[in-house]
Amino acid sequence: MRKLTVMLVLLLLFGFASASRTLAKEPVVRAVLFWAEGCPSCQAVVGETLPVLQARYGDQLDVQLIEVSETLSYDYFRQVEDLYRAPPERRGVPALFIADQLLVGDDEIPARLPALIEQYLAAGGIGYPNLPDLAAHLPAAQPLALNAVSTLSGSVATESEPAASGFLLAQVVMGILVVALLYALVAAALGMLGRGVPAGPAWLGTLTPILAVIGLGVAVYLTYVETQNVAAVCGPVGDCNAVQASPYARLFGFLPVSLLGAIGYVAILVAWAVGRFGQGRAPAAARGLAELAPLALLGMALFGVLFSIYLTYLELFIIYAVCLWCLTSAVIMAALLALFVGPATAMLGEEES
Repeated sequence: MRKLTVMLVLLLLFGFASASRTLAKEPVVRAVLFWAEGCPSCQAVVGETLPVLQARYGDQLDVQLIEVSETLSYDYFRQVEDLYRAPPERRGVPALFIADQLLVGDDEIPARLPALIEQYLAAGGIGYPNLPDLAAHLPAAQPLALNAVSTLSGSVATESEPAASGFLLAQVVMGILVVALLYALVAAALGMLGRGVPAGPAWLGTLTPILAVIGLGVAVYLTYVETQNVAAVCGPVGDCNAVQASPYARLFGFLPVSLLGAIGYVAILVAWAVGRFGQGRAPAAARGLAELAPLALLGMALFGVLFSIYLTYLELFIIYAVCLWCLTSAVIMAALLALFVGPATAMLGEEES
């Protein structure tokens, strides 16, 4: 009887130990990914990198996605970037936060994330990163399933069709830019043939400072948005916050495109002032600069239109989001180019004669 009792106790202990091991939770690695619709790099991470890792680790990998196009999510994303002290070249989506690590872009995330998952699983798992008020911004309190990733990547891909708000307006602006560029090229060709384009009435010259000041205001506002990490007031058309969150909002990873635009508008104002007030009784050097002002204005406006065409192309075919402020600046630059063509070609015609 005693032997039977001992055997029963041993069997119960063995069964309890086995059940404990079965019921013990496997370690889980949790992370948060900020992404934006229409972002090709985000599409690569959401549609290619995460499904492979999710299939490999199953329930041991929990990645929550926060889309940043909406104003509240965008503000929160900028707040998190500030918390992690992300330098300018490491800001933008896709951005994955895991423990105290920040992974940015479709190169770094697939390169570093698998090793970090293995490291944290070996250490017993890791919770969500310590982000302020994270629970209020999570779309769901469940692990990211493989089919959820596929659905999200599909939504990103279908967004490539120009059906988003403001795309028609962006296409119209692209047309205006191209027409302005062709007008300048034709006028330059006529100028070389000795046939100048009419400069128009004198009052048109007063439009230059007005347009340049408006353009400068737009550029300064967007520079403030980009450098201070605040959400832009986008208005009824487009999604300028998605554009500002894209890596294309900065040149070389650190220079805000809007700051370059502000510098350009200031240069146009200076050249206009030199051309307007540098004649008459001004010193000879000032008069010489004033004579060159029409060509300088034409060159700067021509560069501005070409750069605006490039930026509008990015919005339509790469970012898949439209910024109303950017389109406003593009139209202003096209109008300035049209204003500068006449005086510049007239000056060239005088030099030829």
